[in-house]
Amino acid sequence: MSTPTETAPTIGRIVRYKLSGHDVSMINLESMQSFGGQGVIRSPAKLGDVLPAIITRTYEGSGTAVNLQVFLDGNHSYWATSRSQGTDHGQWSWPPRA
Repeated sequence: MSTPTETAPTIGRIVRYKLSGHDVSMINLESMQSFGGQGVIRSPAKLGDVLPAIITRTYEGSGTAVNLQVFLDGNHSYWATSRSQGTDHGQWSWPPRA
């Protein structure tokens, strides 16, 4: 049986995403704007927060680069594009096995 580190990313898989400084700035900017006529309600986003995300696109031949829809703690999500696998800010990783 393969382990998550050996698994290729595929659309629909849930991963963990670590927010970068740029991500936090974009999320906070969006929070100041109206969201579909409804205010954005969520917990504050901070550098290094690790949040669940779903893979929405993979890039053939790019290794682990994917687009993600990151689920924020509230009524809002964040689109993170062309992100690679790793443990640094702005990267995604497989969740640990329970």
